[in-house]
Amino acid sequence: MKVVICIGYGPPEVLKISDVPKPIPKKDEVLVHIQSTAVNSGDIRTRALDVKGPLKIAMRVVMGWNRPRNPILGTVYSGIVEKVGETATSFKIGDRVFGCSPGFKFGCYAEYISVKESTAITKMPESASFDEAVSLLFGGTTALYFLNKANPTRGQTILIYGASGAVGTSAVQAARNMGLVITAVSSGKNEELVRSLGADTFRDYTSTDFWDRTPKYDIVFDAVGKLSKKQLASLTRKDGKSVTVGALDVAKETKQQLEQLKTWFDSGKLKTVIDHTYSLEEIQEAHSYVDKGHKVGNVVVKIN
Repeated sequence: MKVVICIGYGPPEVLKISDVPKPIPKKDEVLVHIQSTAVNSGDIRTRALDVKGPLKIAMRVVMGWNRPRNPILGTVYSGIVEKVGETATSFKIGDRVFGCSPGFKFGCYAEYISVKESTAITKMPESASFDEAVSLLFGGTTALYFLNKANPTRGQTILIYGASGAVGTSAVQAARNMGLVITAVSSGKNEELVRSLGADTFRDYTSTDFWDRTPKYDIVFDAVGKLSKKQLASLTRKDGKSVTVGALDVAKETKQQLEQLKTWFDSGKLKTVIDHTYSLEEIQEAHSYVDKGHKVGNVVVKIN
C-alpha cells in the first residue's frame, strides 16, 4: 500500500511517499481502507519536533530519537471497513467509519490502517462525507477533552483564544452546545466565521488594546498553546479555570467523544470548517501550508 514515511525530524521535505505491505488485522481489529485524513498541529509538532527544553528530550524518548519510531504519521482517518477480525463484533465489512489513532501510534497517512475495535473508532455521521467526517476528529476530540476538564456549567463565560483553527472552531461550537457565553479571539479577518459558529463576542488579538480592554472569564481556553501562564492568569477570574492545548497534557480520544460529535453533526449543531484539501502525493505542500500558521479550520488529505 502507499504511505507517507517520515524519514527524520525536520521540514516538510522529510515526508516521503513509499510502499509498505498492507496490514493484516488481528482477531480484535478491523482493517480500514482510508479515504481521508488530515494535517493538524499535532502532526506538525511531531514532524518538526517543534518543542524546546526538557520536553524535546522527553518527546525523543517517547517517539524515537532520530525519527519517529512509528514513521507513518497521521492521527485521524475516515474510511470503509474492509476486513474484520474473528472476535471483532462492533463493525462489519462495508461500514463507513471514522476514528483516531491511539497514543503515538499514528499510521493514518496510508491507504489502510488496522485498529483495535476498542479504540476511538465508530461509524461516521450518516450525513457526512469522508472529508467532513475526518474534519470533526482532531479539533472536536481535543475541544471536548479540555472543555470537560474545565467542568463548565451553563451560563458561564468562556474566552476561546485561537478560535479559527481546527480546535478553536470546534471549541466555539461545543461551548455553544454546552450553553456557555462565548468570547472568541482570532484575527479580524475571521470574525464573520467564528460569529457564525456561535461566538457571542469577538476580539481581535492583533488589536493594540486587546489586553487592556479584555475582562476576566470563568473559563479561558487557549486553543493554540500561545498564552503564557501570566497571560492566562490575567484573563481568568480568581475562582475560574484555564486550559491550554499543546502542553504536557495530551488530549485523550474516546468513543464517547466521537459519538457526541456524530450526534451534534447529524442534528446540525456542529459543522466542519475545511480550509484546503490535498492529495496524499501533496503531503509536503499540505504540511508547508499548515506550517505557516494561518489555516482556518482543517486541512484535509484525500487518500482515495
